[in-house]
Amino acid sequence: MKFAHLGPIALATAALFSATAAIADQGNGAVQIMKGDYVAAERIIRDQAKMFPGDPDLLLNLASVYRHTGRVSEARALYRAVLARPDDMMDLPNTAAPQTAHTLARAALGSMDAPQLTAR
Repeated sequence: MKFAHLGPIALATAALFSATAAIADQGNGAVQIMKGDYVAAERIIRDQAKMFPGDPDLLLNLASVYRHTGRVSEARALYRAVLARPDDMMDLPNTAAPQTAHTLARAALGSMDAPQLTAR
């Protein structure tokens, strides 16, 4: 009989985690960035940054918005701000393993500083 009650508890727990994940996705602008809605993403990120200043997730996503909207120097400044803070593990959608905020910031800065070459 004890095991019969575990099913509803497990379902409720899974639903809670799913709802929390959905809220988190909407709260950091990632969904809007993936859709290309940079105006909405920036608004969401700035609102969240008021409550969570210096959050590496928000800094990285805002840097991505800046990068996609041509504000390259502002993006670089945010990537450097991430590197100036303690490192943090980041969960990324569609990746097998989490990466650190510093790893993501360094990679983004490296790709921004790499020369762009074209071939005919």
